Formats: sequence, structure tokens, C-alpha cells
Amino acid sequence: MVIRTRRSLLQTALGGLGLLGAGLSGPLARAGLPAGTLASAVLDALAGKRPLLKRSYRPPNYESPVSYLNEVITPNDRFFVRWHLADIPTIDVASWRLSIGGDGASRPFELTLAQLQHEFEPVELTAVCQCAGNRRGLSDPHVPGVQWGNGAMGNARWKGARLKDLLARAGLAKEAVEIAFNGADGPVLEATPDFTKSIPAWKALDENTLVAYEMNGEPLPHWNGYPARIIVPGWTATYWMKQVVSIRALAQPLSSFWMNTAYRIPKGKFPVVDRFLSQESETTTPVTEILVNSLITNLEEGQRFRAGSAIVVQGLAWDGGAGLRRVEVSIDGGRSWQSAQFGADLGRYSARAWQYAFTPRARGRVAVAARASNAQGATQTEQLIFNPAGYYNNVIQPISLEVT
Repeated sequence: MVIRTRRSLLQTALGGLGLLGAGLSGPLARAGLPAGTLASAVLDALAGKRPLLKRSYRPPNYESPVSYLNEVITPNDRFFVRWHLADIPTIDVASWRLSIGGDGASRPFELTLAQLQHEFEPVELTAVCQCAGNRRGLSDPHVPGVQWGNGAMGNARWKGARLKDLLARAGLAKEAVEIAFNGADGPVLEATPDFTKSIPAWKALDENTLVAYEMNGEPLPHWNGYPARIIVPGWTATYWMKQVVSIRALAQPLSSFWMNTAYRIPKGKFPVVDRFLSQESETTTPVTEILVNSLITNLEEGQRFRAGSAIVVQGLAWDGGAGLRRVEVSIDGGRSWQSAQFGADLGRYSARAWQYAFTPRARGRVAVAARASNAQGATQTEQLIFNPAGYYNNVIQPISLEVT
């Protein structure tokens, strides 16, 4: 199949900023981001953050310009921000407590931050945190929701305690089917449902699922969940509860708007391996693991190069933990593909850097694209698998370069 690129409307509108990066160019056959998204996509700085692309103020939703993702580890001050509720407290750590209990636990208890840090074995791992709606703004036809481009994601080193160790202290019962989380944030209006989420008990007992208190060697930033957040490596960030204050073991599936209505996809439509069976219905299933994906991070749509000069294409690739098998790059619009070279392997849940170099000899437009494949045999899709909420967009992202 031949990939045809089109120039990003968003880059045209904001090209003078110089920070949008290559990844905001459109995927196959899309009409561009809607006009309302263009008007709101301005660089704005939150406290402790470098300028990010503002998608909404209340609640605060800010994505990382693609140029910020050119490092395999995303710095804390460049990491995207995603909240569902607008009442986000500034936590006084002296009074903060994490309660662990529920009807599926026989020994409920509470923890201070110091106890969380010192009474449980610390574990550190590198993992991609990606909003399930990343690239929603690139959906064609357009769908409602936060109009993310490519930057509702980041890759970081997370340090914390294993969730299964906390559950063991709480006396987790064999009847427990789900582990539910709640955070300190809350709705501004009473009619807005509180943001509560759950994961299957088997996922909670995975040794890589953490209650984290550090990010890239520092305390979690306020905007990313200080003082503690849930880390569910390989799964989309909807389960990564920020400012977590409650962990409950449940003998029955959690019933809430955010489980039963939001973050669901048509059943059987996506190549999902990790199924959340206790939350499935006849027609829909919750989003779970991150799909295999890649992104060119060092080039911009329309960037100019001289014929005979080497062009180095760099980027990131990631998946839900199955392991990356290869990244391939096309420089002829998808007619042929060549293997890129991987950077260091930072773990199965981490993004991985890659690069590919070539030297164009002729003048004209060069259509560059990258696609990743994982150990399960999954490869990025060439066509959008449409769903009404705009989840799971892992379409190949082409870029058009100019050779003069």
C-alpha cells in the first residue's frame, strides 16, 4: 500500500511556535484536526512544567509537543497532564493517608507516605504512560472528547511499592475479583460522577503493578499525581489513578460511570490480548493494554534538506509489554520498508528509541513513515480502526519532507 501524506492543519496554524514536531502530521486519509481544536492548541505553562499544548483548562489536559518526546525518558517538566475532574487539591503530605481495604480484604489499614516508602520493598521500572485517547484529534470522522494529538503520552522511570504487597498485608481474599482505586481529586458539580476505576485482581497481583511515589528519581510532580499514583505497566493510563487515597478489594465488579460507560470499545474489534472479563458486556469491553505503536520525533512536516545530505530519522516505539520485534522505515510512501536500528532496551514496558539514516539523491518530496511490530505478531495499522470514543489510534504516521 502507498502512504500519502498531507500537511498538518495544526502545524499551519501554529507553525511559528516551532514546537509541534513531526508527529502532528496527519495519518492516512484524514481531514485534519477540527477548527475548535486548532483554536485551543496553544502552548501554555503549568507550574513546574515547560510549555505544553493546552487541550482544556478545567480539568487541565495538556499534551507534550512531539519534540519533547525525542528523548527515550520524558523529563518530568515535559510530561503530559491528564485529569478527568477539575477539583484537584494540593496535597499536604503530613495529613495524606492511603487506605487499603474493601469487602475482599480481611485486614484493612492505612498508610502514610513515609510508611509506603519504608515498610515495603521499593521497586523501579520504566514504563510508557499513554492516555487511551491519544491521537483522538486525528480521528476521521471526528469524535467528541479531548482532542489529543500525538503527545498524550510519556515514558518515565517509576519507583514505588508493589500493589500486591499492600494487598497481602490487607489480607486479600480469594473471592476478590477486582481492585478499585479512588483519588483525592473530585468533581466541581455534584452531578459529575467521581473518577473511580478498577483493574482485575490478577492484574493487581502482577509484580510490575505499583503504587508509585517517584518519577524519574524525584517525587511525583503535582500534575502527575503527587504524592502517590497507581502504575499499571502495559495498560492505558485510565487505570493509573493519580493522588490515590483509596484501594479497595472487591468481591463484585465495580459499577461506575468510568467503568460501565466510559473507556469502552466494541468487543472483538481490536487486537487486545489482556481481557477484562468481569467488566465485559455482550457488545463492549474496557480498553486494556497499549497497542503497538511508533512515532517519528526529530523531524517536522515540510522540513527541508539538501539533496546528497544524510537524513537521520529518529523516534520511539512501544507496546503493551509483549516486546518490540522491529521498527521499519519507508522513504517511498510505503512501497518498501527497511529495518531501523534500535537503541538500548530499558525493559518490556518502556518505549524504545530507534533510528534510520538515508541520503536522498533527487530533489522533490520524500514521504517518510515508520511502523512497529511486536513479539505477538501485531503491527501498526495502515487504516484507522474507528470507534465512537476515538481510542486505540495506532495508525502509521507519515511525514512529508522537502529535498532541494
